[in-house]
Amino acid sequence: MSGAGEPEGGVRVMVVDDHPMWREGVARDLTEAGHLVVATTGEGRQAVRVAAAARPDVVVLDLQLPDVSGVEVIRGLRAALPEVRVLMLSASGEPQRVLDAVKAGATGYLVKSAAPAEFLDAVRRIAVGEPVFTPGLAGLVLGEYRRLAAGPTRGSAPDAAPRLTERETEVLRLVAKGLSYKQIAQRLGLSHRTVQNHVQNTLGKLQLHNRVELTRYAIERGLDN
Repeated sequence: MSGAGEPEGGVRVMVVDDHPMWREGVARDLTEAGHLVVATTGEGRQAVRVAAAARPDVVVLDLQLPDVSGVEVIRGLRAALPEVRVLMLSASGEPQRVLDAVKAGATGYLVKSAAPAEFLDAVRRIAVGEPVFTPGLAGLVLGEYRRLAAGPTRGSAPDAAPRLTERETEVLRLVAKGLSYKQIAQRLGLSHRTVQNHVQNTLGKLQLHNRVELTRYAIERGLDN
């Protein structure tokens, strides 16, 4: 899997969509952008089996498939490949569907009306663990995490966590506020790569898989204030 930066030679991507023309178009755009399309399929169950062998960095996944739901596929992918990043690409931006996908382990969510450049940028960012959402949906996800964090368990003592450095904690606070890597880098006067490294180190210490999980962790501990 990729480390703190984009994998050398481009991102290894698997495309899962039951519409052949759409699937082939997405694969072509990825290839022309310098990424490696390791597999394509139109069925959810097959996607999980193929991903285990193809080992993609990112899976571009349609929400609605003919055999199982995209949410079920996410769970299967994460069970087979815990570090895989999943970008949902759906015709629907319905809030509950977005939240269900993120809770299952999706790293990002774009509607299919997104421009090709926006889609390719999302693949690059998700490959390094940065969550990407269609404009307006990021606030929805952060709002849900804050709602959950404000529930009955908010007052309970947090579990003992590994010690983070002062800089890692500073970056974590900005992650909880919903800032992108670029915005964090500008705010702290750091390079984009340095911010990625801090996030990757924090993920490792906390035994979390992606920035979506990291955001929820930070909000549950009140670091978004």
